[in-house]
Amino acid sequence: MRVEVVYALADAQDIVRLDLAEGAVARQAIAASGLPERHGLAASTFQLGISGKKVSPERLLHEGDRVEILRPLAADPNEARRRRARRGR
Repeated sequence: MRVEVVYALADAQDIVRLDLAEGAVARQAIAASGLPERHGLAASTFQLGISGKKVSPERLLHEGDRVEILRPLAADPNEARRRRARRGR
C-alpha cells in the first residue's frame, strides 16, 4: 500500500513516499519516513493528521493516505484575535 508522509515548513514541504504492508498504522508510517529524526522532532511535540483532520497514531492507513506531521501553533488563535482587536481600538 502506498502512502505519503509530509512535514510542512514555512517555506517548503518534506515529502516521503512509502510502500507499507496492509494493516499499517500512522505511527508506523511516521517511523518509516525518518522525518522526525531529520527535523529533530520529538513525538510529544507534534500531532498527526490525514486530509487536514487530526488522527490518532494508531489510525489504520489506506491506499493513498497522506499522513501529515502537524506542528504546534505559534500562537493561540483566540489570543491572537484578541490582540488584533485591541490594536484596532
